[in-house]
Amino acid sequence: MNRLAIVRMGVDVPYEQAWSLQRSLHRRRVAGEITDVCLMLEHAPVYTAGKRTLPHERPTDGTPVIDVDRGGKITWHGPGQLVAYPIIRIDDITAYIRRLEDVLIQVCADFGLAAHRIEGRGGVWVPGDPAHGLPDRRLGTIGIRVSRGVTMHGFALNCVNDLSWYNRITMAEDGDAGVTSLSAETGRRITVEEVIPFAAKRLAEALGAEPYDLYEEDLVT
Repeated sequence: MNRLAIVRMGVDVPYEQAWSLQRSLHRRRVAGEITDVCLMLEHAPVYTAGKRTLPHERPTDGTPVIDVDRGGKITWHGPGQLVAYPIIRIDDITAYIRRLEDVLIQVCADFGLAAHRIEGRGGVWVPGDPAHGLPDRRLGTIGIRVSRGVTMHGFALNCVNDLSWYNRITMAEDGDAGVTSLSAETGRRITVEEVIPFAAKRLAEALGAEPYDLYEEDLVT
């Protein structure tokens, strides 16, 4: 069985730091120097814009945005949100995105929450209830880049983050949809620290791999 190294980078990780490490690991994975690895962390607050982000979707108050080389649109990362960056070799991009969606759905189920895909909308959602005026609510997002058969970027799952950060950006394709978190939907505080073991297990299962912990310093050569 393949092995998947899980690297916990901690909290308040600057986006540029994790992105630089991703690029380094990507080069090494392409060269066959390392096996598959996944970084799991909480970022310091940051907005990042994927390649499909339109000008009007950015903050209008001068809030800084980092333009990145992943797919997708603008999003927020920060405390209380689990971000996972798998650096792995894949054969089928569509199947891989589907697997990441399944991972998020399974992790939500592990905490007693039924999450779903919604046709025409990216990510993972809690479906709305029009009869009670509840919109569809996004729990998790996926944005990846694949170069030379190896992935970068990955997924984010809202655990216990402050949802007001999303008020500064526009996700036009979502229409009247909202955002939510595991804690908001379950009515109890669910931290990133609690979620990481489940996310690591579910990701490894989806990839047919055996997870093991690896320290960040062990990646430095």
